[in-house]
Amino acid sequence: MKKLALASIALCAFSAHAQLNKHSESVADYAVNNYQNAQVHTLTNLVSFPTVNKSEISAPQNPDFIGFKALLKMKAAELGFDYQDLGYTVLIGMGEQKEKVTIVTHGDVQPANASKWKQSPFIIDTSEPGKLVGRGTEDDKGAIATALYAMKAIKDKGIELDNRIELMIYLAEESDWGPLTEFMKTYEQPKYAVTIDASYPVVVAEKGWSLIAPTFDATSPQTDVYVSNVTGGAFASQIPEDASLTLHNASTELVAQLKQTAKALKRVEFTFDDQIDGTLISVKGMSAHSSEPESGVNAIAYLAELFKTVEIENNSDGQLIKFVNQLIGLDIHGKQFGNIAYEHKFMGPMTVAPTVIERDGNNLTLAVNARRPMGKEADLLEQQINSALTQWQADNKVTLANVKTTIGTPMLLDNAPHAQKLLDIFKHFTGDEQADFVSIGGGTNAKLFDNAVSFGPSMPGKRYTGHSEHEFITLEQLELNLRMYTAMMIELGNM
Repeated sequence: MKKLALASIALCAFSAHAQLNKHSESVADYAVNNYQNAQVHTLTNLVSFPTVNKSEISAPQNPDFIGFKALLKMKAAELGFDYQDLGYTVLIGMGEQKEKVTIVTHGDVQPANASKWKQSPFIIDTSEPGKLVGRGTEDDKGAIATALYAMKAIKDKGIELDNRIELMIYLAEESDWGPLTEFMKTYEQPKYAVTIDASYPVVVAEKGWSLIAPTFDATSPQTDVYVSNVTGGAFASQIPEDASLTLHNASTELVAQLKQTAKALKRVEFTFDDQIDGTLISVKGMSAHSSEPESGVNAIAYLAELFKTVEIENNSDGQLIKFVNQLIGLDIHGKQFGNIAYEHKFMGPMTVAPTVIERDGNNLTLAVNARRPMGKEADLLEQQINSALTQWQADNKVTLANVKTTIGTPMLLDNAPHAQKLLDIFKHFTGDEQADFVSIGGGTNAKLFDNAVSFGPSMPGKRYTGHSEHEFITLEQLELNLRMYTAMMIELGNM
């Protein structure tokens, strides 16, 4: 998360924070005293459904999503809310007022490598004191559970609201925004929209999710030093924790040199295993959400770094290693990638990270996930990317088999009418009077609404664990979220 002063944009015009509604604090206390255990129980049940989207079946037809929605329907009935199943989108509502506040979440999750978890990532692990470890706990099922019980507390206390509260749960946020984009063409825009799929204090800017995906398809004589079986990463929006390759035709001296180099790269752990036809070299880094590459340790980048001064043949695997070394390296801001690097005063610098390698026979595709801020036109950025790729191919006397480029659209709201109220809530419940509006590298469904900002559930200054192989939320954070989301619904419900 990037936190910068807002002196140069219109958000500085917001007035000093004001008093909260007289009911906000008392109902927030009531919510925690009565529903903290219930939201943990509900989160446990939500996590038990492995709602990972699959290419061969749509979410509405996927048994895991069907079961997940059945649970939501049951909870809505139990808590006294209306429920609508609209295929890819579920709406759970409180009140029949004409105007509404939409709370935006998602129920799908990223894949999880079970071998990296103490137990199944779809069973809540409580072995670490104060933590609930499991896929979706922070992104975004914890927020769903919290929102349900914030609504319940308000209903219990009979608080009258001017606006309907509508919890929107989308089922393909991690993989396909198409169905929601289509849905939004007929969904009446709310008076206020808040996504609870990001960070505190209040997110008013999001970088654009972008992708550079070169494909390498080449053979080599295999007479000199070469590498094969390059692997790394799990999915495009995760900093890769593991990467490996097999080194062939290397002398004893070269292997010894590489081991010395590996020892100097202290942020990762290398292993060298002798094989019949070469040496298997593996590297262990640390996974993280690719919107915050600084929070992880990129195994693919470090594997390439090991070969920075080693001449290897230009087969597909060798080309990929050279590509990462020469155009990305260990830098996370694209400074080696031609002229693509840039920075926005509030949103911060663009980030660039190699995230996953996909193989189809001799065909290797590298996903390079970039998060771009405002400050450079998409056409110019794409032109600079293409120029860097052309120059790299010329310098290395290779031809890429294909390149796929996606340039995402960043978002910056300087006039969201409810942003200051959310900041007031955060300051009130945390005591952090220095809290300010922030920008994040991630992209949420806020971009599909007229005036959506994001409010939690991740605290500033703490590592975001969503998309990592050790995702968790703390009991303390769930309690704080319940307080603030209850207050949020009361404040915006009467605004």
